[in-house]
Amino acid sequence: MNTKTIISLIGAVFIAISSVYASGVKQKSQAKKKPVFEWTIPSLEEKFNKDEAVFWRYAKANKNVKKAPIAVFMGDSITDGWAKKRPAFFAQNNYAGRGISGQVTSQMLVRFRKDVIDLKPEFVLILAGTNDVARNRGYISEENIVGNIISMCEISKANNIKPIICSILPAAEYKWRPVIKSVEPIKRINAMLKKYAQENEITYLDYYSKLDDGNGGLSKAHALDGVHPTNACYTIMEAMAKQTIESLRK
Repeated sequence: MNTKTIISLIGAVFIAISSVYASGVKQKSQAKKKPVFEWTIPSLEEKFNKDEAVFWRYAKANKNVKKAPIAVFMGDSITDGWAKKRPAFFAQNNYAGRGISGQVTSQMLVRFRKDVIDLKPEFVLILAGTNDVARNRGYISEENIVGNIISMCEISKANNIKPIICSILPAAEYKWRPVIKSVEPIKRINAMLKKYAQENEITYLDYYSKLDDGNGGLSKAHALDGVHPTNACYTIMEAMAKQTIESLRK
């Protein structure tokens, strides 16, 4: 093989390699420059199809309710954990737990008909607002937090269900939102809720005063993480809730 032939072969190989490399670069470039709609459509579809109020959580349980509960406990993770940790309290007293972890008052308001009204209870205990203060779904004013709870009360009364407004539990801090200063907002919201309850002849269940450690929080005995009750805390809350319900039934 002469020198000219070798040079020709080397040139051909070089051209082939260059062509493959250029093709790969072009494909990568095209991948990076794909139209915006190609990657936004799936995320938008996921968002638009999301069950924001989480109706599915109690859909089956609601269908299986044979006897109207005496009381429905509406709330967030505090109520959710309550029913999971201590199901006997609910079963033995014909109470229904309808708490969903992480929820704010606006989500509870949206699912209120399905998870409360349609069950036709005598009472509904509304324990809500701490996740609003923590801004789980973004900022909401204290007045609007209270407004959402008032709306739940008004819907209840319109359907012959007696609402019981529960104070927000003490919380000195939210470990998942350490920048939030929660003590004073919770105090102000509770004061507004109590005032509304008194002015509208609605029972106000004051867990806060009973559980406050003196610093606007829950003691370690009552909440290891400062927010979610221990069994000892739930024992206190159960006694208060049951006594309140039974006194109203007399």
